[in-house]
Amino acid sequence: MNKQKHFLTIGQFAAVHGINKKTLMWYDEIGLFQPAAIHPENGYRYYSYHQSPILETILLLRELDVSIQEIKLFLKNRSAESLKCLLEEKITDLDLQIAHLQAIRTTLCAHRQNMATLLTMDLSKISIIEKQERCLVTVDINKDITFEEEVELITAETEKYRLGRLHDASYGSMIPVTSLQNGDFDDYTKLFIEIPFLQQTKKLHIQPKGNYIRAFHQGDLAKIPLRYQTRLAYADAHHLTLYDFSYEKGINETVVDRIEDYLIQIEIPILA
Repeated sequence: MNKQKHFLTIGQFAAVHGINKKTLMWYDEIGLFQPAAIHPENGYRYYSYHQSPILETILLLRELDVSIQEIKLFLKNRSAESLKCLLEEKITDLDLQIAHLQAIRTTLCAHRQNMATLLTMDLSKISIIEKQERCLVTVDINKDITFEEEVELITAETEKYRLGRLHDASYGSMIPVTSLQNGDFDDYTKLFIEIPFLQQTKKLHIQPKGNYIRAFHQGDLAKIPLRYQTRLAYADAHHLTLYDFSYEKGINETVVDRIEDYLIQIEIPILA
């Protein structure tokens, strides 16, 4: 070991890479990453600084959840091409994870906004709010479709878009504004699913950008028609032209137990 001055002790090498020296001992034991030299008398492990790039690659791959066996296979056949293919695969996985986390963040922000609305809203007030364009997955329904059939339709759509959990999206129902104007307040023609990570395509319904009438209904669902009559009267009085659909969704399901406390948010776009 007369060349020991060219090596780092296991403690030094571990410190350089920000890991515990037990990790290096384990890597050695399983044949993943061996020291550059071992002292013949005391068995101390020594590492060369030139081993750092290989260890950093191992640590990166472990951080990406690459298995020990996959890393061993890569190290046996190490090349620019094999590393390129492995990293491309992991970048794709990371992109999917990032998209999922962004979707969860969007959902959390929406829930937070709903809770803020609950704490500050006036149920009797009709307000004008501005919304950005949104892409919605929709399924067609009619008065003859049972609740069980509606659940099946929603389930089929969520599976199509590979939603991991129901909380990855928000759900609601839609009534054409023309139906409201004709006094048909029970003409629900679509159910919608708002999935945060969707991109615009021809198959999706586009909820338009612009100003909306927003109001709330709490309690007895049979009284929703009265709410709509009030909204239509408000629009007439303020010379507002409503169009497209009325978008209904519950906003407090997670914090109430009684149906009479259930709160529905109703938004209808205003023609500019």
